[in-house]
Amino acid sequence: MLMRIRERDGGEVGSAIADPASRPPRVTATTRDGSQRDVFLDWERALDDAGCLRKCVCCGCERLYRRRTPVWFSPFALVLASAGVVAAVMGHSSDPLVLGALVAMVLVDVAVLAFVPTRLVCYRCGTSYRGARVARMHRAWDPRVAASLGRIGPELDS
Repeated sequence: MLMRIRERDGGEVGSAIADPASRPPRVTATTRDGSQRDVFLDWERALDDAGCLRKCVCCGCERLYRRRTPVWFSPFALVLASAGVVAAVMGHSSDPLVLGALVAMVLVDVAVLAFVPTRLVCYRCGTSYRGARVARMHRAWDPRVAASLGRIGPELDS
């Protein structure tokens, strides 16, 4: 699984890859500037019997939420398709080829959004886990849980 590790105060540490099956006690996180930093992980009761992540291995928080992060193309394609649909509805574009291209763009965008991978994100530190098995107990971001842990909003990671 790919981890984007953050400090408890929200500062970014870096990215690292860890295999939950081997449960490494330490990983080397690579920062954006290319430097490396060792991060110690706590796997104690982090995985359930099915191999799903139950708690953050960086800070130990048992509160994780699901997040679907769309690819960068989706908002761009959606804005273009919306502008084209508005132009077509207002009668500025009556060419069937243009309308067909707009419909195809919307269908491609919806298909891309349907296959976006789910990430798990820690409420406390904001560390995100991509490629981890997601248990059914994890839900989308909940502002009440975030407020109880002193967080303002969902972390913005890419």
